[in-house]
Parts: sequence; structure tokens; C-alpha cells
Amino acid sequence: MATFQELNIREDIMKSLEEMGFEQATPIQTETIPIALEGHDVIGQAQTGTGKTAAFVIPTISRIDMNKRAIQVLVMAPTRELAIQVSEETSRLGKYSRINVLPVYGGQPIDRQIKALKRTPQMIIGTPGRLLDHIRRKTVNLSEVQIVILDEADEMLDMGFLEDIESILAEIPTERQTLLFSATMPDPIRRLAERFMHSPKVVKIQPQGVTAPKIAQIYYEVAEKNKVDALTRLLDVESPELGVIFCRTKKGVDELQRVLQSRGYLAAGLHGDMTQRERDQVMHQFRQSSIDLLIATDVAARGLDVEGVTHVFNYDIPQDVDSYVHRIGRTGRAGREGKALTLITPREFKLLRMIESAIGKRIHKSLLPTLMELKERQQARIMEKLLGEIDETASQYEELASELLAQHNSTAVLAAALKIIGNDLTGDQELSSIDMSASEVIDFSKRFKDQRQSRPGGGYGGSGGGYGDRRGGGGYRGGDRRSSGGGYKKSSGTGGGGYNKDRRASGGGYGGGSSTGGGYGEKRSGGYGNREGGGYGNREGGGYGNREGGGYGNREGGGYGNREGRRDGNRDGNRGGTGGGRRTHF
Repeated sequence: MATFQELNIREDIMKSLEEMGFEQATPIQTETIPIALEGHDVIGQAQTGTGKTAAFVIPTISRIDMNKRAIQVLVMAPTRELAIQVSEETSRLGKYSRINVLPVYGGQPIDRQIKALKRTPQMIIGTPGRLLDHIRRKTVNLSEVQIVILDEADEMLDMGFLEDIESILAEIPTERQTLLFSATMPDPIRRLAERFMHSPKVVKIQPQGVTAPKIAQIYYEVAEKNKVDALTRLLDVESPELGVIFCRTKKGVDELQRVLQSRGYLAAGLHGDMTQRERDQVMHQFRQSSIDLLIATDVAARGLDVEGVTHVFNYDIPQDVDSYVHRIGRTGRAGREGKALTLITPREFKLLRMIESAIGKRIHKSLLPTLMELKERQQARIMEKLLGEIDETASQYEELASELLAQHNSTAVLAAALKIIGNDLTGDQELSSIDMSASEVIDFSKRFKDQRQSRPGGGYGGSGGGYGDRRGGGGYRGGDRRSSGGGYKKSSGTGGGGYNKDRRASGGGYGGGSSTGGGYGEKRSGGYGNREGGGYGNREGGGYGNREGGGYGNREGGGYGNREGRRDGNRDGNRGGTGGGRRTHF
């Protein structure tokens, strides 16, 4: 990576960069800035948190004619929050350039924007919907625009802005420079680039896969009913400085906000049904650390860039890979470390594997912390806080401490003080659902793996194994641990097949060629039938009406052609059977 000094950046911008504390350029900045300064169109593909904003703002400011009173640069962003952030970043980088920047977005009074537009800003940063509104009102003049920037283009596509973008670009002179930045590059974005860009240079940055390398990615297996307790346990143990919690729906955001606030967490929600004033208020609180947890939907958090986010919690796992990448990109920004913690339920395990495959990285599994581990972590924080205060103890407390030590045992006094500090920091800890239902915890990943394998005594059953083809039958045996078990037993032997819910002998489903009878059954034999016979039958004979034998192929006759049966299926054979002769299995 190069330094900004090596990129031949203008002196006034260098002064702003130094004031902001930046010396080293990120890979996207190193590759994009020189190309953009030369006036080429650029397609930049890089994940969030890699410094894309500065990559297009720095060369753009350099190319603005400060003596010209006209809109020369138009930036389109998917959300109000991102438009504001880009505007603030531009103002900081252009502090000594005296650039006039105006953010334009929905939710803000349009009259105020019209007044500001009359002062002819040099750079407009806005959302497509509000920009199109101004174009139709003829309150904005884009005839002098020389540079167009599409930020988070894939997000604008997902939010349905593609037609609006095309309409806006049609209003701008074709002789211009166009910069397009996107974390992903779906086909509609490629076609947009082909239509509106001139021989663009492609800059593609993928550091160690799709996700940032310094983000620790961990998942926890949890039952749906225990998700809230699992989340609060993680919040208590991790103690994030600033954390973003993602929910799948607006209703989920509201419900989780109520629960967390009722448990004493400083949390607030952010979603599309809130007014702009409410959204601005929540974001201000989050940036000022008045709240330390932001609960958001994917759409509301698009482009969210807040300094110091240490943790991202996927309360609901996202439904697609792109959303996962954008979510965890809220932490670990600009080379910092971060954590992305995901809760998954049994039904979501395949989705987790799909995400791992797409990002080319294993998401590590961890067990939820126990109550004892939580207390140990909290005690460590108490000691840290206590030791940090030793050098700053006021004299009035020293006098009180001397009095206490003169009257009481020093160990007892210190233990009482630690208890008070601990209660202030953590409150009373009680067993939660994740502690009390520990016996119900299932290793989903092991089960997922076992389902793919056929073993002698395999999955879901008692002593007989699922989908097996040796002695024991298989799967989902609902009774106790005696006798054979269930499901899809394919060869001869003792026990029958699946869904045996009784506590007695063989039972079982779809038992092909077994001695004691087949499917879906209770008591001694098979399915939907009773007594001695096999599946789907009654009395002595089983399946589809056999006299002596059981359903779907047993020893004494029956089901789809057996040992003693005839083709027409009478008396000694299988009445409903289609095959005769010697034993054949369905």
C-alpha cells in the first residue's frame, strides 16, 4: 500500500488527511485515486469498510473548479444515512478546499433543500428518489455535471432504484466521468455500466476472501425459544462497546427492542417505518454512545458507518450471502478487529453452510457461555475496574477505608466492596432458558453430517440406526431404548423399520424382507396394522391384504410379490401383489 503523499494528492487535501490522522492509503484508494485523477471511468468492487468513500472523494475534490458556480459532481447513495455520511466525509476532506456540498434525501423538508439548491452547491449527494423529485420539479440543474458517482450500486439495485438511476443519468451530459462502486457485481449492474460508462477501468479488491480478515466470525446453535436468552448471555459476556444487532423484519426489531430495554440494555431500533426525525435521533444517540446497541433491519443499516462498532450480532441469520457480507462489514472497518456472532436454529444450518461456501471461509462454531463462565468474565472486569481506580482514589475514601479496616477483617471488607461493585456492573444473575434446557441441546452440525452417512446403527434412532442396511433398522424411533428401532431397513434381519413408538419388540416401517413385520407399526408388528402381520394390514396378514405375510415384502408372503405368492395374489400369496414366485423385494 502507498502513502497518500506518494499518490500526488493536492496540498489542501493532504492537509485535511493529516488532520484526520490518515497517512497510509487502503488498497482501493491506492488503485482508484490515480486512475480517477486521470479522468477515466472506474468500476470499483470492494467490500464495505475498505475506504471506498475517500477513494472517490479525494480525486473528485481535486477535479472540481472552485471558481465555477454550478453543480459539477453528483453522488447517488442508496439510503439517507449513507448520503449524510458521504457528505460529512466530503466536508472533512474538503475542509481547506472550500467546497460547497449539499446532501439531498427524503424525509427532510423539500422547501429547505430547494433554498439550498438556489445557492448552487458544487457537489450534491443524494438518494435517487429525492433527486428524481427535484429533477421533475425543475429545482435542480444538472447540465454542468462533469462527474457522476454511484456508491453502493448493488444496494440501490436491491432497493429497486435501477429505473430511477437510469432516468437521472439520462438528464446528465454524456461527456462526463462516471465512478461506480459496489461490494458485488450482479448482471443488472454490469449492464448499467456497459450502457452509461465509457471504457471503464476495473479495480477489484478482495482481501482474503469476501469478508474482512480481522473479523472473527462465530456461530452458536440455539433453539428458537432460547434465542433472546442466548443473545443476552452473549451481550453480557462480550460486553460490546458499540454493537449492531440484525433482525430479519421490522416487527422483529420492535419486539427485540422492547425485550432488551426491559432487561436494562441501552438499545434502540432502526427500520424503514420510522420517521426521518426518529432515525436521525437514534443514529445521533448511537454515535454519541448514549445507547450502545443498535437493532436494525438490513435495509435500514445499508451504508451505516459508525466509528468504533466492535460487534455485529446476527440475531436472525440473513437469507442471502450479500446481506451477510454487508452486515458484518459494520465492524472491523479500516483494518480494525471486530466480531460477528450469529445465532442459528436447526432449520438454518444449510443456510449457514451456503454462506460459508460463498465467502470461502469457515465460520467457527462455539458453545454458548455458561452461567459460571459469565460470572468469571464479570469478576475479571470487576477486578480490572477496581485496579484501575487504585491510583485515583480520593482522600475522603482513604479515611473511610482506614475506619473500616480498623473495625473489620480486611478480607471481609474487600469482599463486600467487590460484591457491591459487581451488583452495580452486572446485576443479579439467574439461570436462563439456555441453562435450564441444557439437556435439550442438540449438536445440529453433527446431525447434519450424520444424515449424509449410512451407518450400522445410525441417526435419530435408539439401538437401530437410520437409513441403515444391516441388522437394526433405523430412524426416529419414538419409544424407549429397547429393541429395534425404525426406518427404511432394506435387508433381512430381526427388527423392522421406522417410527416405532411402542416400547416393545420389533415394529417398524417399510421393512423389506424382514422376519417380524413392517412399517409404521406398534406392538409386535407393522404399520397401521395390529397383531402378527405387517404394514397396512390387520390380523394375521399384513400389507395391502395378505393372509400370512407382511407389507411390502416379507417371508411368508404379501406385499408386491413374495416367496409363496402367485401373480394374481390369492390365499397363500399376496392378494394385492403384482409379482409372484420366489422372494423379491420392493
